[in-house]
Amino acid sequence: MKHSVPPIAAEHLPVLLCAMPKAELHMHIEGSLEPELIFALAERNNVQLPYASVEALRAAYAFTDLQSFLDIYYAGASVLLHEQDFYDMARAYLDRAVADNVVHTEIFFDPQTHTERGVAMETVINGLYRACRDAEIEQGISASLILSFLRHLSEDSAMQTLEAALPLRDRFIGVGLDSSELGNPPEKFARVFARCKQLGLHLVAHAGEEGPPAYIWGALDVLGVERIDHGVQSEKDAQLMQRLVKEQIPLTVCPLSNLKLCVVSDLADHNLPRLLKAGLKVMINSDDPAYFGGYVNENYTQLFAATGMGAAEAYQLARNSLEASFASEAQKAQWIAQLDQTFAGFAA
Repeated sequence: MKHSVPPIAAEHLPVLLCAMPKAELHMHIEGSLEPELIFALAERNNVQLPYASVEALRAAYAFTDLQSFLDIYYAGASVLLHEQDFYDMARAYLDRAVADNVVHTEIFFDPQTHTERGVAMETVINGLYRACRDAEIEQGISASLILSFLRHLSEDSAMQTLEAALPLRDRFIGVGLDSSELGNPPEKFARVFARCKQLGLHLVAHAGEEGPPAYIWGALDVLGVERIDHGVQSEKDAQLMQRLVKEQIPLTVCPLSNLKLCVVSDLADHNLPRLLKAGLKVMINSDDPAYFGGYVNENYTQLFAATGMGAAEAYQLARNSLEASFASEAQKAQWIAQLDQTFAGFAA
């Protein structure tokens, strides 16, 4: 749906992109661990890292694909042992989100990354949840948690993870599916997603990042998801594109992640502008910002600079992010009113 946007001078666009209220719906909290915090937690918890310094760790962030990133991602997570570690990590991200004018965020967390190391489920969830509540009270940001299953592990492991998390069911709003996509189709997790649906949890899944359009069909038809995380490969299937437009299924696209993991070779060639023009409900997110070179505003400003999109696209992307969230309709309306006021202020 097209919305009328007041004319805004091109030179004001970078400031507008940063100032406009937005939601972030695709961000892995473990992927927000900056090297400085990794080293601080390693020292606090007496964990030996395979890197000599912050600089050496940051230099290792030269990824060739999803798997080369995941290898370093899991090494970084090894410093997270206590509830306070998870709290500190989440508050650091939420501080950045507030600075980027994110009014609402739905944060992925990967409990299996931690429980497989002997960290208790409640340690993970309670630390993250407490950070979300404190940030809401102290900074006014709305934040919810989405428990993500690791798709390279078995469905039985996912089911056990779900059961272990259910005593804390009031602290997360939904489930997702992430990690190595190729060779791990959505259908592998049909039973656990059916169980989550029975429990009234929101359902999302990574699909069509490196995997084919068939994985997006599977996520929609077999898992019954409400949103597709990434979904950039949908352009290869005309019938899928028609469906995504017709049903207005949100795609949580992550431009700098796509660049860093070689899904695209140049931001100027990113297909988000084409997907948006075709009528898909796409939006911009940061994915794993500490590893991919930018939080959400950096994703906006770099993509807009590379592709030449303007104020109309900025408004649509921000509005899509708010509408695609799992917040209440009343809350969404309030944020969209703020968005309209921001654009009116820039036009004036």
